[in-house]
Amino acid sequence: MPSAPTFPGVSIREDASGVRSISGVSASVTAFVGRTVWGPVDTPVVVDNFGEFERSFGGLSIDAPLAYSVRAFFLNGGGRAVVVRVFRPPSTGDGVAQLTVGGLHLAVLHPGAWGNDVTAQVDTEGITDDIAERFGVPAEHLFNLTVTGRGVTERFTNLTVVDGSRRVDRVLAHQSRLVRVDADLPTTTPTAETPAESAASGTGTRTKAARTRAAALAVAPTRATGGDDGGKLTGADLVGSRATKTGLYALEHVDLFNLLCIPPDTLDGDTPLAVYAEAMAYCASRRAVLLVDPPAAWDPLTDAGELLTTLAGPDARNAAVYHPRLVQSDPLRGGAPETFAPSGAVAGVIARTDAQRGIWKAPAGLDTALVGVSAPAVSLTDGENGRLNPLGINCLRAVPNAGVVVWGTRTLRGADQLADEYKYLPVRRLALHLEESLYRGCQWAVFEPNDEPLWSQLRLNIGAFLHQLFRQGAFAGRSTREAYYVKCDSETTTQADVDSGVVNVVVGFAPLKPAEFVVLTIRQAAGQFDA
Repeated sequence: MPSAPTFPGVSIREDASGVRSISGVSASVTAFVGRTVWGPVDTPVVVDNFGEFERSFGGLSIDAPLAYSVRAFFLNGGGRAVVVRVFRPPSTGDGVAQLTVGGLHLAVLHPGAWGNDVTAQVDTEGITDDIAERFGVPAEHLFNLTVTGRGVTERFTNLTVVDGSRRVDRVLAHQSRLVRVDADLPTTTPTAETPAESAASGTGTRTKAARTRAAALAVAPTRATGGDDGGKLTGADLVGSRATKTGLYALEHVDLFNLLCIPPDTLDGDTPLAVYAEAMAYCASRRAVLLVDPPAAWDPLTDAGELLTTLAGPDARNAAVYHPRLVQSDPLRGGAPETFAPSGAVAGVIARTDAQRGIWKAPAGLDTALVGVSAPAVSLTDGENGRLNPLGINCLRAVPNAGVVVWGTRTLRGADQLADEYKYLPVRRLALHLEESLYRGCQWAVFEPNDEPLWSQLRLNIGAFLHQLFRQGAFAGRSTREAYYVKCDSETTTQADVDSGVVNVVVGFAPLKPAEFVVLTIRQAAGQFDA
């Protein structure tokens, strides 16, 4: 309640306008799920360029083709990716490299054979009584640790195994990107064995005199062993578990993603259709779109039935398949041509189209040239394209003077026979964009008094958001009346709804559909004669 004036004069107060701006969410954040060289397992990591991907998950690897898909995504205009590493442990062990240095047991941070190149070394360089006094630890309880791996050298000074601010397990847990303490801390301070000490004592125990040297004459660094890249991923590995948030369901940790790619685990392999079916249902629940890679030996002209039958139903509105695979040069093989799954490159084209034209523009046509692609794995004619398009299969074609382009924009519910309202990918993605943006932009209305003032604010805020999209050309129609409507009043929200704590808002929009078939009618004009 505003305070009452207490003295004669002019009083000013600010009154809320009721306008709450609704911002459109990102439209092309792409999630990738699969195997990488290194990196955290079942933990989504956001990367904004391929350099960040290399630092977090390693570079290109023939044994981990997901990196090629991520590279193609950024080459073709992708802006933000979320990567989930899936790892299948070897038959024995967990694939994590380990080492013991100076009595200190360490484990490499992430599984993989790369961990076998990690080395560690203990020394006492620079440790003095003054430094020991600063940390409140005797000088003989301090040591330094140097860890090297992945082209990175980490050096941690003034560590200790006794409780304190420099306890080694805590320091490594917060600062190291390579190792962690793998077992209980040793009861004695880790030592750097030197030839002189070993000959004098027969053990690796350091004398007090040796600790006061400017540097310990340490032996060669200790190398980790036991790292293993694990086995090939199965469908169960890729799907994971919703309860434990592993595999595909590690994306539960992600607030938003719009596109999902699950490339095959091997260059010539296929992602199981059962995985795509699970991912398609998950995308429907997350308001995202699944990009399906065609099987390596798939010939949809003769037998497209299994894929289209498995990936069917209402959830197929949130999926699209692109055929065929793409031929690209492989930097790891001296630029030799190799065939790769297309989903990463197509996701990049979609992101590029969103940035240049908007989410309502079909990501297909002559301006969707695929960068870094030399040819489609299968050359399709107009007639063959004409047989696949009515089935909801999007074709990738080589067009003279334009390169390899995306030449289809249908969802897996895009078959002519189905006559689905979300036949076209841009229409479906625009609907998902509106749903997600309004879902987030109307959270403030929860627990507000359910009456006309609230309904009026909802109409105003949602209408302002839709009007902005209309001005950008997102809807069909010459006026706002033809393009969209927002209804929230006593007709949509009855007294029974009010009693149940429900507000009903009806939002309608007129989507722009792609001009898929341009028909030119040409006739010969007859000569004109004056009467």
